Amino acid sequence: MAYRHELKFEITSSRKKILMDRLSAVMGMDPNAGQKGYFIRSLYFDDLYDSALLDKLAGVKSRKKYRIRTYNYSKNIIKLERKKKEGSYINKEAASLTGEELKGILRGDCGFLLKREEDLPKKFYLETVMNGLRPAVVVDYERIPLVFPGGDVRITFDEHVRTSLFAGDLFARDLPSYEVMPEGKLILEVKFTEYLPEIIRDLLPTEEGSVIAASKYVLCLNKQREMLFHTGEE
Repeated sequence: MAYRHELKFEITSSRKKILMDRLSAVMGMDPNAGQKGYFIRSLYFDDLYDSALLDKLAGVKSRKKYRIRTYNYSKNIIKLERKKKEGSYINKEAASLTGEELKGILRGDCGFLLKREEDLPKKFYLETVMNGLRPAVVVDYERIPLVFPGGDVRITFDEHVRTSLFAGDLFARDLPSYEVMPEGKLILEVKFTEYLPEIIRDLLPTEEGSVIAASKYVLCLNKQREMLFHTGEE
């Protein structure tokens, strides 16, 4: 499996504008994103032991997360993904799902995944049976992606990161959602396979402490639990 480097930065909206202007001079918009980027909704899964959450919080070097991802509220592209991390390297496996397959997974009836040719659906099924994998949290955000062919570089600006209490419909536009980052803050992600060209590296934030271990999954899960706690108090 091919592993990629991943760097994350927490930046302000004003810094985003400056970086977009500078990076756009040497990078192009991902052709799949249109001119304004796109909306991402991911349903993350965790097991009975909260392994994905606890491994992240403990800083375990080798860890993984499963998610189902959709784009722009559309049912045309539904992806089952497993993101695996080894230190500062990441690898992502993906397999397409149909709407009916998604419904089966959400019902907890996913034995059909064993009939798929790809390895990933089988891995997901085994995790579900052996470790009780189940939906954990919804993560929403708007993404602007830039790409550069040298080094296979991809830079994304992820804004308005928010979560909601999942009600069973991944495509609902009206799910009540809650921001999980301070106002005016967003996440900049930098991924590259071979090397990070100097012309791009010199444009990235360099101040001390700007590189972070931000996890949208953890931010949203913490916010979800906070909401449930206050609901219980009432």
